[in-house]
Amino acid sequence: MTTLIFTHPDCLAHDTGPGHPEGPHRLAVVWEVLGRDEFKGLERRPAPEAEVGQLARVHDRAYVDAVLAAMPVQGYHRLDGDTLLSPGSRGAILRAAGSVCAAVDAVMAGEATNAFCAVRPCGHHAEPARAMGFCVFNNVAVGALHARERHGLSRVAVVDFDVHHGNGTQAMFAQDAGLFFASTHQSPLYPGTGASWERGVADNILNLPLEPYSGSAEFRQAFERVILPALEAFAPELLLISAGFDAHARDPLAQLGLTGADFEWVTRKLVEVAERQCGNRVVSVLEGGYDEAGLAEGCAAHLRALTRA
Repeated sequence: MTTLIFTHPDCLAHDTGPGHPEGPHRLAVVWEVLGRDEFKGLERRPAPEAEVGQLARVHDRAYVDAVLAAMPVQGYHRLDGDTLLSPGSRGAILRAAGSVCAAVDAVMAGEATNAFCAVRPCGHHAEPARAMGFCVFNNVAVGALHARERHGLSRVAVVDFDVHHGNGTQAMFAQDAGLFFASTHQSPLYPGTGASWERGVADNILNLPLEPYSGSAEFRQAFERVILPALEAFAPELLLISAGFDAHARDPLAQLGLTGADFEWVTRKLVEVAERQCGNRVVSVLEGGYDEAGLAEGCAAHLRALTRA
C-alpha cells in the first residue's frame, strides 16, 4: 500500500482571470512535482464530481443550487471580491470536493495507506452559505462529513497548516463535538478569524495564531506543545489535512518563514499520530500556496512524508 493521488484536468479549466493568485498554474506546478522520479510511480485516479447531496451536508442547499446555476457561458461571475466562476468552473469545483470523498473511500477500504488530492480551487474559506477567499465549496469539510455518513465514523479530525485561517471549516465544525479542527495560521491576516479563544462546542476547535515573521521554531512549537497532544486525545478515526503551502518563506501573500523541511516535519508528525490512532488513515487536500518555487518545495516535502508512511 502507498499514497494514492486524486486529480483531474478539469481543475485546470477553472479560470480566475489574468493575474489572479489562484490560477491554473498552481496545479501545473503540483503536476510537475508529481512527475518527478520519486513520485511518478504513484497511482493516479481521476477525481469524480461530488454529488449535490454530499455538498449539502456542509453547505446550505440553496447556496449549492445558486452556485451551480451561476456558471457563466462566457466571461466571469463574481461570488465575492476574490472568488470568481468561469465557463470551466463547474467541473473543477465539483471534482475538487469529490476528490476528497473518493480519497476517503479508498483509504477507508484499505486500498492505500493515505491519499493526496491535487485539486483546485482550494476550499477551507468557504462557509455554509458563502464563497470566500478563492474558495467555492469546502472540499475538506465535504470529505469529513462524507466519511461520517458513508463509513459510520464518529470522530473525524482536520488539521490545517495553510497560512490563512480555515474559517469555513471552523464554522462547519464548531458545534459538532465529533469533529475536530486545529489550525496554525498567521495573525493578523485574512480572513481575520482564528483567535486562540475560539474553541468550539467541546473544545473541538484549536487555533494557534502565529505572528508575522514567525518561522520554524514557532510553528513546530505550536504543534509539539498543543496540536499534536490534543489530536492524540481526540483519537480520530480518520485524519484529513488542509495542506496549504503559503506559509513558505517565499509566498507573496503572507509573512511566515517556513521551508520544505517544516512541511515534511509536520506531515511526518501527523502521520505518526495517524499510525497510533486511526490505522494510518490520512487524506490530504491541496489548499493555498502562491509562489511557484515555494509551492513546489512544500508539496514535494509533504508528499515525501506521506509516501514514506
